[in-house]
Amino acid sequence: MPFIDVTLAKGRSPETLRAIQTALHDAMVEVGGADSNAVTVVLREVEHDMWATGDRTIAERNAAKAAASE
Repeated sequence: MPFIDVTLAKGRSPETLRAIQTALHDAMVEVGGADSNAVTVVLREVEHDMWATGDRTIAERNAAKAAASE
């Protein structure tokens, strides 16, 4: 019973999120040999101010890009 848990930064459309779920599900069935009805896919979206890499949040990086382009 495969369980796929993915964390993403917020901002993708519902259609894109659904396509990601389908692609992950299909990969597990086709490549992993799992039963289609046994595959669970969970997508978790995180706000940009709650996700930091290199001690800078996505929100801070986006603000810096916007300021640089002004």
